[in-house]
Amino acid sequence: MATTKTKKAATPIDVRETFVSLQKDFAESGISVAEKLKVLYALQQADNEIDKIQNLRGALPQEVAQIEDELEGLKSKIAHHEELIAGYEAGIEENKNKMVELDAETAKYQEQLSNISNSREYDSISKEIENLGLLREIAEKHIGEARMAIGERKDAIEAIRDRIAIREQDLGAKKEELEGIVASTSDEEKALQAKRDECAAKIDERTMSAYNRIRGSVRNHLAVVTVYNGDSCGGCFGAITPQRLVDIASGTKLVICEHCGRILVNPDAEVSE
Repeated sequence: MATTKTKKAATPIDVRETFVSLQKDFAESGISVAEKLKVLYALQQADNEIDKIQNLRGALPQEVAQIEDELEGLKSKIAHHEELIAGYEAGIEENKNKMVELDAETAKYQEQLSNISNSREYDSISKEIENLGLLREIAEKHIGEARMAIGERKDAIEAIRDRIAIREQDLGAKKEELEGIVASTSDEEKALQAKRDECAAKIDERTMSAYNRIRGSVRNHLAVVTVYNGDSCGGCFGAITPQRLVDIASGTKLVICEHCGRILVNPDAEVSE
């Protein structure tokens, strides 16, 4: 009776995984440990060169984005002021119409005064005329306040437009500088990115996940390093034991720095194009 070979279940990828936790399964891939170490080292070198190119841009991308956000905010403020101005203008028209209505009503009451025969009715109509006059004064006051507010809003818009003009000049200069750097390094960056993609395609997902995690968690972005000064980790400069140095020199064993968790490789493991 034929027996079927049970395939080992794949362990789910943990985004917190490090090279230390991968040690047992590091050899379980389509390539040997030695080749895997070479590919990882080549991947790290490609990333180092890409980092250098991106460092040439410095804070320019962030500065461009910051100015663009500022301009968007300034334009939103102008739109808000214009919306308020439209509201004030609508209020002015409303109060003007109200004044016309009050004047017509006042004229009607004044006409009635000439036909009044008793003092009680005269006093009542006079009071109505007085109230209408007060309402007209209030409407006039609202119109004056609205016109003053419109003037203030227009002054604010003018100041914002002056600021926009200055920041647009700054943005143009920053973009020109950034585009110049990008253009001068575009071909080199594309070649390095292609090399990086080629290396990454040879590495299993779990190892790549650990590589990216360590790169993103350390300031120098080094996940795979060589021996420094003959006996120290090239990433954290921690001391390496003699036995580990022998294993690193062999280029066939996965050696992890016991201080920082980076992979340590033999400098001769570098892969040429």
